[in-house]
Amino acid sequence: MPLLLGVNIDHIATLRQARYAKEPDAPNAEPSPLEAGHDALAGGADSLTIHVRGDRRHMQDADAYRIRAGVKAPLNLEMGVTGEMVGLALKLKPEFVCLVPENRMEITTEGGLDVLAGFEKICMVIARLQDAGIRVSVFIDPDLKQVEAAGEARADMIELHTGAFANATGEAVQIELERLIAAAKAGHPGLQVNAGHGINYTNIQQILTIPHLAELNIGHSIIARSTRIGLTAAVREMKDLMANYSA
Repeated sequence: MPLLLGVNIDHIATLRQARYAKEPDAPNAEPSPLEAGHDALAGGADSLTIHVRGDRRHMQDADAYRIRAGVKAPLNLEMGVTGEMVGLALKLKPEFVCLVPENRMEITTEGGLDVLAGFEKICMVIARLQDAGIRVSVFIDPDLKQVEAAGEARADMIELHTGAFANATGEAVQIELERLIAAAKAGHPGLQVNAGHGINYTNIQQILTIPHLAELNIGHSIIARSTRIGLTAAVREMKDLMANYSA
């Protein structure tokens, strides 16, 4: 199976909100997350990822529904483990949900979800979403106890948080890479193994040494590259770099 690419288009909404936070649905509000979704798919994206946060700092509920209705591709909804977001997911009916931690003070998601600490609530949320036909992933640090807990919670997938690896320097790079490799091996074959956060056009080559990966979720680097060459081309470049992956 080829390694799939999910493109996170949240930061298209971030740019729009910089000017149109009080009127994101105004006729002249731009750029459009829906149009960005079409551009990403034209470049070869296999799915789209959006994160409707509790504070609605970028994606709005209306964006999510618009993308769900207007894009014929799998949709991955990143969401906090809250009743509000479960309600949104049950109405939106994305193909996938990825449960992530949320901290109102963070700029972006920092660190993985602590499945052990929130085990009972996470189990209930996973079961409720799965009952609605939605596959569920948990975004976790590459920690073997968290991988085990994700399996015990009956998640369908784990998404390994690659941020510590992406931010590492010197000898720490290999240490973090080995943690990711060990976590991927521990998750397979019981869980689908995905990865994301901080993956870019340079470190992708090391990411591709992690075994058993099914999908990468990449946002910031692709959106940043798109400011120079356009989103469709930026996605196509990343897909080309991923083409020779062997699980």
